[in-house]
Amino acid sequence: MNLWPLRLPSAYVPMTMSLAALMVVVMHAAIYGVVHEQDEGAAAHVFQFLMTVQLPVVGYFVLKWVRRAPRTATPVLAMQVGLWLLACASVAVLT
Repeated sequence: MNLWPLRLPSAYVPMTMSLAALMVVVMHAAIYGVVHEQDEGAAAHVFQFLMTVQLPVVGYFVLKWVRRAPRTATPVLAMQVGLWLLACASVAVLT
């Protein structure tokens, strides 16, 4: 089976969720500015949901594809981790 793992939903869904979380942070900062609120708003809850829900999907990808095709799955996993860290860093930079 010579399937490029990036085509699989377990590969591209976490990356899409990380990009969506990054966009939530950027759009919230663009619209409302960097404001320290006492209560977390909806944007914070959406960000937390997107970042948390993708972890089991990445875990499934690791269990299924890293053992089966490590040469092609490892760069995809690196992209997933990199985008996850980028989204987390955006919160650290903007707060």
